[in-house]
Amino acid sequence: MSPRRNRPKDSGASGRSAEEDRSGRYGGWQSTEHWRGDEWNVRHVAGASAAGKTYRCPGCDQLIPSAVPHVVAWPEHSGVDERRHWHKACWNAKDRRTTRVQRSRNAPRF
Repeated sequence: MSPRRNRPKDSGASGRSAEEDRSGRYGGWQSTEHWRGDEWNVRHVAGASAAGKTYRCPGCDQLIPSAVPHVVAWPEHSGVDERRHWHKACWNAKDRRTTRVQRSRNAPRF
């Protein structure tokens, strides 16, 4: 008896591009969206990929706790320093929010 094949004989390549594999590694999928006259890369991150890390959402200025699914967005023509971690609801409501976020006096600026 021969071992079981995991792929059909005619499949050849897996069918996924390198870009899809890279985004899939973080437990989510990546897309491009148009916002504020720019193209934005948007990656959906699964909660398991964010274990042990906390981020501050620029939409609501609240912490995104460890292991919570969220969105990472950055302008297409910028570096890694421009990446921001958003709650999914905040990213979806970004056009309905005001541009000025009120912070308390002692709140850190992220």
